[in-house]
Amino acid sequence: MTGNLIIITSPSGGGKGTLITEVMKRGVGIGYSISYTTRPTRLGEVDGKDYTFISVKEFEKKIAEGEFLEYAQVHDNYYGTSRSRVEALIGEGVDVILEIDVQGAADVLKMIPDAVSIFILPPSYHDLAQRLKSRKTEDPEQLDLRLRNSFDEVKRCVEFEYVVINDNIADAVRRLESIILGERQRRTRQTGAIKDILDSFDASRDAAS
Repeated sequence: MTGNLIIITSPSGGGKGTLITEVMKRGVGIGYSISYTTRPTRLGEVDGKDYTFISVKEFEKKIAEGEFLEYAQVHDNYYGTSRSRVEALIGEGVDVILEIDVQGAADVLKMIPDAVSIFILPPSYHDLAQRLKSRKTEDPEQLDLRLRNSFDEVKRCVEFEYVVINDNIADAVRRLESIILGERQRRTRQTGAIKDILDSFDASRDAAS
């Protein structure tokens, strides 16, 4: 059985990273595709855990080699999802979360329309602005750019199958987890297991005849 590809996106500052971290702590058996980026590390980030940090030259070499499932230039930095990493995990039956920007998520959905798509929506513009300001990771120009981009990004929530409103972290984590667990129960995602069970009933019926 192959795993599910779970796409999670939000405007910058929407809280997708925090929610994903909390869900993964709950032991629901999820793999995480670590993206490549050319942006500088932020305080507390670890190379190979939060992102794989590489140079622009290295990133562009990987583009030429077809290594990315999707990539984009966001706020003057490259971000990309490794095709080989994702395919390897899904092939092993692991559900894989992709934490990517809104445009990247839309691009992946065009290629893999049966992926589980989840949009993390901040409760208001004011909340988003406060979150971005309080984390103090952008200079004023970058902060202004992210906030201006958010106006168009939030409208794209209608393109996604699920919307989780991140008004309270604990509640939002439970909502996100329920989506992931619920998706595993879809009939079309359990064809192998269902076939084995039905075959056992057929075999028992034949034996009883």
